[in-house]
Amino acid sequence: MKFGFIIDNRKCIGCHACTVACKSEHDVPIGVNRTWVKYVEKGEYPNTRRLFSVMRCNHCEDAPCVTICPVTALHTREDGIVDFDNRRCIGCKSCMQACPYDALYIDPSNHTAAKCNYCAHRIDIGLEPACVNVCPEHAIVSGDMDDSQSEIAQLLAREQVTSRKVEKGTVPKLFYIEGDESSLRPSATEQSESYLWSSQSRGVGHYAQYAESRKAAADPMQMLEQLAGGTSKKITGPNKSKPADARRVYDAPSKGVLWGWEVVAYTWTKAIAAGSFLMIFLASLFESTVLPNSLQWLAVIFSLVFLALTGAFLIKDLDKPSRFAYVLLRPQWNSWLVRGGYAITVYGALLTLWGVAKYLEWGWMETLMLWVGTLFAIITATYTAFLFAQAKGRDFWQSPTLSLHMLVHAIMAGAAVFAVLIFLTGNGAQWNPFVQSTLFISIALNLIVVFAEIISSHPTADAKKTVQMIVSGRYKNLFWQGSLVLGNLIPLILIWTGWGFLMALGGILLLAGLYITEHIWVNAPQQIQLS
Repeated sequence: MKFGFIIDNRKCIGCHACTVACKSEHDVPIGVNRTWVKYVEKGEYPNTRRLFSVMRCNHCEDAPCVTICPVTALHTREDGIVDFDNRRCIGCKSCMQACPYDALYIDPSNHTAAKCNYCAHRIDIGLEPACVNVCPEHAIVSGDMDDSQSEIAQLLAREQVTSRKVEKGTVPKLFYIEGDESSLRPSATEQSESYLWSSQSRGVGHYAQYAESRKAAADPMQMLEQLAGGTSKKITGPNKSKPADARRVYDAPSKGVLWGWEVVAYTWTKAIAAGSFLMIFLASLFESTVLPNSLQWLAVIFSLVFLALTGAFLIKDLDKPSRFAYVLLRPQWNSWLVRGGYAITVYGALLTLWGVAKYLEWGWMETLMLWVGTLFAIITATYTAFLFAQAKGRDFWQSPTLSLHMLVHAIMAGAAVFAVLIFLTGNGAQWNPFVQSTLFISIALNLIVVFAEIISSHPTADAKKTVQMIVSGRYKNLFWQGSLVLGNLIPLILIWTGWGFLMALGGILLLAGLYITEHIWVNAPQQIQLS
């Protein structure tokens, strides 16, 4: 048994009966939708055509939202329906990042994720979904695609059908008869902040929390973008892949940036937490003189403090923070959010055990914890790259160099912390050459990795558009002036002097540059429209 949908665009009249029926059936709040109708117009007067495309969950066979969900709130039933349980959802928004079809939303009434669930409660008692039942033109066809006698199976066998973003490998089970690329491909038309028949320009729920005026006050990077000449609005302008005569005239409101400054801050604090301990390990490998105990203790304290901040930012980003413990207590092990949560927990325990062993002078245990702790420091530094890779909706995050990017950032952050600590404590000045060399090498590697991510060939239009946004669009000033000049080149010059104060200043600027880089890498891909 495998349930699916067919949207027959030969019949659809864009009446929104499906949207209204869905809202009524599931008590969907105003401003968010489980199913909605997108209008696209083509041509020039008097030779024009209007296209209607019903958008909703594709109930994919290989649903990335199910894979990434850390608490099994999303699951695939035996009949192929992708359903959800809002009693488990923690509001992490990972499923929204993973869905290439923009099908999920955060319910503003209970702050949990929701989407079309094929009216599973109706299916269980032998009824059709509400949208199918109400459609006046029978433009929506549902049923078991494995049943050769069903209408949907016969239509699939007889008609030429189209699906959205099949290249994602999700195997969607939503098909369109006479689907037009101008309507089904998001990049073919630009999303507007307002439409002639719609005043829902900002949305509700989660996105309402990140309205531009409030986001500028909450996120210092937003103010920096404006000061650097950036814009707070969605990127617009010519798109060579967009048909010249196609324009979007009605659509659901944008959900905005889902992972905001909290996720940026957590990737930054996580790099410092991992890198500070990695520096102790690197020092033990490459230096003959022993690192002063005071610096070792300070480095571990820094790691623990910033690890605690990492956890705090993760919880802060949840729309259901009271359920944060579900990640550890009700884990779905395919999700890298779960694996990362356990990695952070184990890493914190290993740091504590290292401190205990050092205090009690248990040399063998201290050495063991150093090696095992280093392994988990690397996992802690890089696991977010695998989490981002599970977010299939964001093409730029699929870069194979992202894990190396995050590991290099951790080493840079750790070396920068040591440069500051050596200057402030006045202890361990003989270690300046080692810190200086580590900074030189890590900055060089960082520049190589960053430019590899930018210059390398990107397989999709969305990834290319993200790169354009970084190097010559919305984020260009933050990238060139903030990330590269302020965050890499100026620190390189200051560190080259070898003077304690200038090295410490270079370390501070380096940490600031890392934050700016993470801000760009987290936010830029989220500016790409998914539906």
